[in-house]
Amino acid sequence: MNIAVPFPDTQPPGYQWLEGERPFDPAIDLQLEAPSEIIMLTDLGYDEAEIANKATPVAASSPFRVLSDEGAAMLLHVARQLRQFARPAADRIENMVRGGCYRSKWLRDLCTSPELTEHLGAMYGIEIAPHAMPLHLGHINFEPNAIDGADGKPIDKWHHDTLPLDFVMMVTDPSMVDGGRFEYFDGTKHEAAELASKGQTPPPERTVAPDFPGPGYAIALHGDMVVHRAGPLFSLDERITMVNGYVALDTSVDDQSRSADLLSVDDHQILFAEWAKMVAWRSQGRLNTLIDEIDFTDDPDTVVAQLEAAIADTQQAISDMRAGERGTLHYGG
Repeated sequence: MNIAVPFPDTQPPGYQWLEGERPFDPAIDLQLEAPSEIIMLTDLGYDEAEIANKATPVAASSPFRVLSDEGAAMLLHVARQLRQFARPAADRIENMVRGGCYRSKWLRDLCTSPELTEHLGAMYGIEIAPHAMPLHLGHINFEPNAIDGADGKPIDKWHHDTLPLDFVMMVTDPSMVDGGRFEYFDGTKHEAAELASKGQTPPPERTVAPDFPGPGYAIALHGDMVVHRAGPLFSLDERITMVNGYVALDTSVDDQSRSADLLSVDDHQILFAEWAKMVAWRSQGRLNTLIDEIDFTDDPDTVVAQLEAAIADTQQAISDMRAGERGTLHYGG
């Protein structure tokens, strides 16, 4: 199995396992099917130079099946049990659960499933692993507490993710929900930022709303590059989605993380340790490459530049941790 950082053997203080869960069984719970379409970053308007050092040139997939009927029912059951731990995510989502894989063994084993990881890796066309920060595994979003009126209320704002690769899965049946459709922008995050600077959001004619056939279906995303949201909910129906994160095993590519944004979202007792492990893993990979490949030279600047590049993620994390909380990035309602 591809692993970046092993899932911790112990739970954080204050976290207990849900009682009475049956074990996750890929033979029972998974029904992995391929998507009918893969959308590339170039299709959204990114140029080859910007894509060159990203995790993958893939932008998104069409919806594909992940869970069997039994698996979808179990995920819904787990999500409902975890709802008691829901809280707001800064100024974006009213009700979400992070760290659910420290509370549900079934969810943990789904999100770290080697069968599921291999399936997603085939779509991205690269070797991947479950995200090195378990807070990014099994993130669950719930409907808001109230609806503002006839125009509905967006469940989440337009944004691109704080991690490179993920999928968004329908936990509840989307056909039973009035609104709340998952949408992504047919454009780049730079275009979205330009629209936001003018007080605008992605226009309907450049918005894609994939059709999810039912619960247990997901869409793969290059989360750092694809601007997306959960659209307006028009009645207060139960609406639950689950997001699972991944990293490219090639540590030479860009990190594509905004972990500093998580300072205003996640439990610091978990975040700092996970964050440190992730950047240590990336720096370790780059330092190992340096050991294997550095050439003889009498130019200290060349060597220093290579050393700095190898530990850049670690140095940035140290700076961000010391700086403290900051606002999260989004592109409006």
